[in-house]
Amino acid sequence: MRRIAPAVLILALSSPAIAAPVAYDLQPDRSTVTYETDFGAQVISGHIPIASADLVLDLDRLANCTVTVVLNAAGADASFPFAAEAMKGKTVLDAGNFPTITFISGAVKAAGDGALISGALTIRGVTRKVTLDAAIFRQQGTQAGDRSHLTVRLTGKVKRSDFGATGFGQQVGDEVRIIITARIARHE
Repeated sequence: MRRIAPAVLILALSSPAIAAPVAYDLQPDRSTVTYETDFGAQVISGHIPIASADLVLDLDRLANCTVTVVLNAAGADASFPFAAEAMKGKTVLDAGNFPTITFISGAVKAAGDGALISGALTIRGVTRKVTLDAAIFRQQGTQAGDRSHLTVRLTGKVKRSDFGATGFGQQVGDEVRIIITARIARHE
């Protein structure tokens, strides 16, 4: 995978034919959301299925990009079998009452070789502002300049207590590290 730097994108995409927001479709079978948190001296990790995603990218003007991702909290798994059920229970995700987790972007701006995406994250019906680091890559096997198939990688950290997910606080860390790898194809 080759990383596309925003400064290079601005120069490479200056032609009017490409200078507009472009809708992309998620490739769900090739996309993942992983998380990890501390569990004493160990780490609990797992996956949360992506229920849907709405992605519009304007690589000339990052401020025009919009990202909405909905995760299936009820389908989450964990590296420890008992941890998955505890995580989906009432004192953590409460997936029975809140089966989805949603991120809706607000502002997108260039930052170094990537971008920062600020937005609203809703977990357990509680919405908080978060900022995720973003990187955009061409997918393996694509030619230079081909932006029909991209990989967007979002990373960040949240405190689960900010969302009322306080269960098992003496055993499980408050910080949750998130990695979203969304493989996308230009909408036809």
